[in-house]
Amino acid sequence: MPQFEPFHALRYSSKQSLDDVCSEPYDVQSDADRETNARRNTHNIVHLDLPIGPDPYRQAAKNLSSWIQSGVLQLDTEPSFTLYRMKFVDSAGRARKTVGVIGALRIEEPNSKEVLPHEQTTPKAKTDRLDLTRATQTNLSPIWGLSLTPQLSAALVEPGELLGAFTDKNGVQHIVERVSNRARCAVISKLVEQHPVVIADGHHRYAVSRTYRDENPQLKDAKSTLCYINELIDEQLSVAAIHRLYSDVETSLLLKQLQKFFEVTDLPTLTPAIIAKMSTHSHLTFVAPNGEAKSLQPKPEMFDGVRKLDSVFLEHALAEIEKSVSYQHGFAEVNALLKTGEIAAAILIRPVSVAEIQRTASEGLLMPPKSTFFTPKLQTGLVLRQLTV
Repeated sequence: MPQFEPFHALRYSSKQSLDDVCSEPYDVQSDADRETNARRNTHNIVHLDLPIGPDPYRQAAKNLSSWIQSGVLQLDTEPSFTLYRMKFVDSAGRARKTVGVIGALRIEEPNSKEVLPHEQTTPKAKTDRLDLTRATQTNLSPIWGLSLTPQLSAALVEPGELLGAFTDKNGVQHIVERVSNRARCAVISKLVEQHPVVIADGHHRYAVSRTYRDENPQLKDAKSTLCYINELIDEQLSVAAIHRLYSDVETSLLLKQLQKFFEVTDLPTLTPAIIAKMSTHSHLTFVAPNGEAKSLQPKPEMFDGVRKLDSVFLEHALAEIEKSVSYQHGFAEVNALLKTGEIAAAILIRPVSVAEIQRTASEGLLMPPKSTFFTPKLQTGLVLRQLTV
């Protein structure tokens, strides 16, 4: 079973406002986002996690060392877990509350049954995160794991020591609490270790952590990686879709191929409400660069034996034509990319249900790349983990 332990956390001192020094994950920040965060505070986490300059990784390591020496970052005197609560309104307009725990998850081999991948990954250069880890010897941001342990959430209800709370630009409230009581830490560890952990977000960082571990067999701390874990149940997860963008193909050819597999009908002018309507009326949505939209209703006979996921439907239907595929979450973001003229068409897909994610995990299956977008995104900077011992 997976091993999940408390550790000596490196945290911003109480003199720092978490609102000023934390940021969204590195891989969802644009250059403008990064610049905005960097201007908010000279100690914002982007100066470590998204360094720039002629020698960015060395600069990140230099910043980290300086911040520790000056007391901006301080090491916990006792091993601890970090409870992380979020309050937000989801895409359906429902008020939501989630709770998870940040700790050190032991790194397993690729064929492990203890820590499972959630979906296939797309090729991606790993040198950036690896070079940053080598330079800083620190886990700067957590991967996101989903626990199959029933009632894990109930064990996290009791508050810990409040370290900070703030509301981000998207209206999400983030609440951070420390748990250093050994008995309670032992209970949390034991619960997580009862069932496998499924990686929801951070597959590449997990792979990088494995590489770093193998490069540094003398470092005990490198055998684990920073991980946020919450329970794999509906009330603890908010899942959005990652839509498909197609290029290097004629729009007309793409639509002609889709017509073989889907009933295609015209749709009126689209609004963000289309995402909810798609789930209600069981269709995907094709959008051309000129804004023309069409409903794609799967023809059952064309998908006999095919797994009932929109991403799988599209892989099956478009397997025979040459095209390039990219991925984007968010209705507004997709429309913005269509307006650039670089995309032949977009296909909006429905979010994967938590029940389907549970089934996938239980059966040891993998979803296609970029099938799920878990929200809200975890803030970076709430807690760091050094790999120096």
